[in-house]
Amino acid sequence: MNVGIVGCGLIGRKRAQALGAGKLVACSDAVFERARALAAEHGAQAVADWREMVRRPEVQMVVVATTHDWLAPITLAAVEAGKHVLVEKPAARRAGELAAVVQAARVAGVLVRVGFNHRYHPALRKAHEMFMAGAVGPLMYVRARYGHGARVGYEKEWRARPELSGGGELIDQGMHLIDLARWFAGEFVQVDGLAGRWFWDMPVEDNAFLLLRTAEKKVAFMHCSCSEWKNLFSFEVFGRDGKLEVQGLGGSYGVERLTHYRMLPEMGPPETVSWEYPRGDDSWAAELADFYQDVAMGRQPAPGLSDAMAALRVVERIYEVSQS
Repeated sequence: MNVGIVGCGLIGRKRAQALGAGKLVACSDAVFERARALAAEHGAQAVADWREMVRRPEVQMVVVATTHDWLAPITLAAVEAGKHVLVEKPAARRAGELAAVVQAARVAGVLVRVGFNHRYHPALRKAHEMFMAGAVGPLMYVRARYGHGARVGYEKEWRARPELSGGGELIDQGMHLIDLARWFAGEFVQVDGLAGRWFWDMPVEDNAFLLLRTAEKKVAFMHCSCSEWKNLFSFEVFGRDGKLEVQGLGGSYGVERLTHYRMLPEMGPPETVSWEYPRGDDSWAAELADFYQDVAMGRQPAPGLSDAMAALRVVERIYEVSQS
């Protein structure tokens, strides 16, 4: 498929790189120079008006990688133009913003995938395959942490403006944790937690703590933070027969590693096997390849709009609890 990208910042550039040669035909950005630079790198055309770009007949799929306030409106316009869409998480600032997108996609007969690329990190892919094959037995709970140290001036960036972002660290990195926990545990029917500010002087949260439970009493407890100081990713899946642990995401988060702890009949120290993935992050390309398959097979993407809406409802509930 020929692809158009709206939003040519860091994530848009990652998406363009993952497309491969010749796939990007048009791009647009609120800062036209960014669009022009990305277009020049990929032999594409820079378009000043994103509305014009998503209507172009040569564009078959649109990648939306903008600030959160524009994710749902641009996705809706692309869907109404008959284009398949990959929209970056969180896909909207609130779940309600996606209702019109769901309806429009159904009417137009197009597919929308939400960019929860962490599902495509090799360690997490293998962990999920092993979990589904029964490697740790019945699930008991998930424990996860995700954080970074931000940077000087972080409190003045767009992510700190709630009208643009919809929230702080919870709707940013926290969305990945919620999505991954749902992937392993299923739907959460009980949501509790706290989002607040402990370090950054800004109107959105810098830390969030979550305690979630499914109808089957499977639990996820998670912490996301932009006062972690040293970048951290840790995701653990505890079953009755063992544990799967993913540490790192490559780069500044450390080498991506999966460890399987298998409980022995006599208990005591578990049998332990680890796999490392030092070759870099191929999740962007793997996710796109899966979306191409979705379109070819006419299959609903997973994660899709329903997954984004479910994760956003968890975010909204944490914000409600925190305010009260």
